[in-house]
Amino acid sequence: MGWKDAVAALLGISAYQKPPPSAGPDLGSEAVERVRTVLGGQLAPQSHTQTRWYLRDLEAAIHSADAGDISSAARLYRAFRRDGVLAGLLATRTSGLVRLPKRFRGDADVKEALERRDGATARSVFDDMFPSSELALLAADGIALGVGVAELVPVEGRDFPVLVRVDPEFLRYRWSENRWYYASIAGLIPITPGDGRWVLHVPGGRMSPWQHGLWTALGEAWINKQHAKLYRSNFAGKLANPARAATAPIGATEDQRRGFLQQLIGWGVNTTFELPPGWEVKLIESNGRGYDVFQAEIDTCDTEIMIALAGQVVTTTGGAGFSNADIHKSIRADLIKETGDALAYTINTQGIPQFVVRRWGLEKLNDGGATVDWDVTPPKDVKQEADALKSFGDALVSIRAGLLPYRRDVDIAALANRFGIPIAQDSDGDGVPDVDGVEEPQPDLESVDVDFDSDAPDQPEA
Repeated sequence: MGWKDAVAALLGISAYQKPPPSAGPDLGSEAVERVRTVLGGQLAPQSHTQTRWYLRDLEAAIHSADAGDISSAARLYRAFRRDGVLAGLLATRTSGLVRLPKRFRGDADVKEALERRDGATARSVFDDMFPSSELALLAADGIALGVGVAELVPVEGRDFPVLVRVDPEFLRYRWSENRWYYASIAGLIPITPGDGRWVLHVPGGRMSPWQHGLWTALGEAWINKQHAKLYRSNFAGKLANPARAATAPIGATEDQRRGFLQQLIGWGVNTTFELPPGWEVKLIESNGRGYDVFQAEIDTCDTEIMIALAGQVVTTTGGAGFSNADIHKSIRADLIKETGDALAYTINTQGIPQFVVRRWGLEKLNDGGATVDWDVTPPKDVKQEADALKSFGDALVSIRAGLLPYRRDVDIAALANRFGIPIAQDSDGDGVPDVDGVEEPQPDLESVDVDFDSDAPDQPEA
């Protein structure tokens, strides 16, 4: 079995999926590389910007996406990321996640290579290969659109590539082939996840992932919010400033009225008037509360955005700054874990295996390779777990000391399994650590010489 077959097994590629086409451009082909070289290495065409959106545009984007063209959905996604509330919460769920502590598991050599830090940049190989900024953008694409795409770009002078997130506006899905394509500057290129160049992130599911992204809910809330803000600004521009009126006495001449009108028009800051008897100056203000409707619409849209992204209504004004612990205060814990697990699965199947095969060969991959995940455990839960382990340890010492006069001991394996206590080097899971691959025998308490004092209880017969 070749390395591509091994990666296909990791990805769980279905036998019903149409095989790659025998002809057509490939991401690493000479034709594609030639065009990219001329244009400075760019892969995606120039994006189309749309600044004004209406609900009919959202409906058109839904129909296009269901036909396999998510370009309109991606443009809407790029547009609503300009909203402050939405951008802040999305960044907390993505940038905050990828900066949490990482845990590596698997082969010791692979783990050491991924964690090794370069003296020049003080960054690990994993961070160089998968920059946190690119991972955050890829995770955001997955949350909003349900699908994201990236490229593993080769870097001259080193044996591992760098992950570069690619604009999802040019993703295309062909229902007749059950296959994704990318409409690049060199034409329509088929996407083969895990081939060492393409990375396809589909947390929205393998079938129609765009239907499970948040872009429809966020897009509708953002469009309504934008319109309400425009209406509120229009209301403020017309009615927020009161009108100035002057009343002239009946005997005033036309020249007197015109002169006083000029003074009224030139009314500025801290303007004062000295009026003869019969003259009057006043302000005419609107008593309407029409702006409340627009503000209520804005608040409703903000609430919908918060619930969609954070799973709850969060406080956005508290705290002096962002730290890793703050993500658990803003985003629901299960949503953080969902995003982290989906991103880790993509990296563990389409990024790290290719690095392992390129550096060590297929044998190292067959031996297990390595995986990465993000520690998304809330700090409160970590403290509770540590307190529980400490209490368990203190209780275990007390119980064993209490049973010692009776030449008895507790069942370590049963307690470890009940309370989820991991036992190091325990091959058979019985709670007894192994020594050099051989299970270490338990001590024979019958042969222990115990000095019983006079106050000890009577000992049972052996």
